[in-house]
Amino acid sequence: TAAGSRCLLLLLLLLLGVLGAPALGDPGPLEDVVIDRYYIPKICLREAQMGDFIRYHYNGTFKDGKKFDSSYDRGATVAGVVGVGRLITGMDRGLQGMCVNERRHLIVPPHLGYGSIGVAGLIPPDATLYFDVVMLDIWNKNDKLQITTLSKPERCNRTVENSDFVRYHYNGTLLDGTPFDSSYSKGSTYDTYVGTGWLIKGMDQGLLGMCAGEKRSIIIPPFLAYGEKGYGTVIPPQASLVFSVLLVDFHNPKDGVFLEHLEVPESCKRRAVTGDFVRYHYNGTLMDGTLFDSSYSRNQTYNTYIGKGYIIPGMDQGLQGVCMGEQRRVVIPPHLAYGENGAGDKIPGSAVLIFDVHVIDFHNPADPVEIETVFRPEGCNVTTRNRDFVRYHYNCSLLDGTRLFSSHDYEKPQEVTLGANKVIEGLNSGLLDMCAGERRVLIVPPHLGHGESGARGVPGSAVLRFEVELISMEEGVPEGYFFIWHGEPPASLYEQMDLNKDGGIPADEFSTFIKTQVAEGKGRLMPSSDPEKVIADMFRNQDRNQDGKITPDELKLKSDEDQEKIHEEL
Repeated sequence: TAAGSRCLLLLLLLLLGVLGAPALGDPGPLEDVVIDRYYIPKICLREAQMGDFIRYHYNGTFKDGKKFDSSYDRGATVAGVVGVGRLITGMDRGLQGMCVNERRHLIVPPHLGYGSIGVAGLIPPDATLYFDVVMLDIWNKNDKLQITTLSKPERCNRTVENSDFVRYHYNGTLLDGTPFDSSYSKGSTYDTYVGTGWLIKGMDQGLLGMCAGEKRSIIIPPFLAYGEKGYGTVIPPQASLVFSVLLVDFHNPKDGVFLEHLEVPESCKRRAVTGDFVRYHYNGTLMDGTLFDSSYSRNQTYNTYIGKGYIIPGMDQGLQGVCMGEQRRVVIPPHLAYGENGAGDKIPGSAVLIFDVHVIDFHNPADPVEIETVFRPEGCNVTTRNRDFVRYHYNCSLLDGTRLFSSHDYEKPQEVTLGANKVIEGLNSGLLDMCAGERRVLIVPPHLGHGESGARGVPGSAVLRFEVELISMEEGVPEGYFFIWHGEPPASLYEQMDLNKDGGIPADEFSTFIKTQVAEGKGRLMPSSDPEKVIADMFRNQDRNQDGKITPDELKLKSDEDQEKIHEEL
């Protein structure tokens, strides 16, 4: 029966045990190392080979679990060359083929361990040894720097060379991934020269050829790092180092300003020079693209003189020779910007600055109005002078084409008496010596326009462009006059003006008389769009006591008034 069979098997096992036969599953004496790879990392870039230098941790025990040695207890890893007889044979064999971070259980028989002699006071003779090992580092004296590019910007105009000054972020780990340092944790880049001995040799080499914004993984063997001594408590002796590096920016102390002309207008009649006052928009970034300032965000241009030290030296140089409307990239090394100290909390020390500039306009304080005659009629004999009354159409814009004002937005042309301080000085100058029907383009610098303060709708220090067309003109009268006689005035002026001969001249009589003189060609009024107002102003000027009528004592010609003033001054 089944129960009888089970009883027979049990009796057989007991009998074998009494007779001293080997138990089932006992392999007997080991001939070689038993290897149990109980943890293998997913990524294994390299396996330990004969002659490789390795670093590892281990616990050593006997079969009963009693510990006889441990690198952990000593607080230091074990470093040595594998496969060349410097370790017990079983360990030499058991470590070969291991990956970094791999964990193994090794069972080393006596003849591959310390044999029949053992180690006095530590390992008895003929002891089987049990090791729990984790591999931490593998390298070879023939190794070279291992560089892997993780990401690289599309544009790379320049790469790192020896003697360049670099600013970079990094995470530093041992080969098993143990972190030992990070610039990110310090909140600032690591800044240094390349190829001048300030860095370990491997980093000096690993940074060469990098672009600003590039990310690299750099694996450095110990002999290009800290070698046999290690570094402090964080980097053990003979440790390979892994750096994940982001190059933020770099420059050379010999660098000047680098210019890139992004867009230059086809027509560039003039280029900015020292002493010019420039209005421009800009975006300011670090080399990694971090924006630190922008005039666009303030919706206002940056306005300054160039070449006079009002701005950083690099920008003073970078704006030389710009055209109006030009878009230019200005790359400025730190010694021509904010130097080692940086500026505020947005520009780090030793930072390279990139300005993308759009020049709106510029002028020189000595500039006159620039006049371009677009059309001038034939037979132009009569031209405008100060005190003339003119009607004209105009379009006004900034030099970047921004439209400001236009007379075409209104029903009638603009009307003004030239030289009466009714328009900006530059426009007044540009309207002089014009014929009716003539068209001009005027470029008016701000000191002849609306100045540093600007006006409603006009930015401060803006150069203005006017397209003007003179519609008509009327000859003016001298300053201070409302009416002038074409010949000598009547000898009995008051009597002729007093139409009803009542000894007083009210406003209606005065108006009738003046209009008659104009109609008969004996004199002319100051030109105006409102002649009635001119006559009313004349009457008020003569009605000195403001009683509504002019008396003989009150009526005086302008020439007589001027003579009285001269007499008083004398």
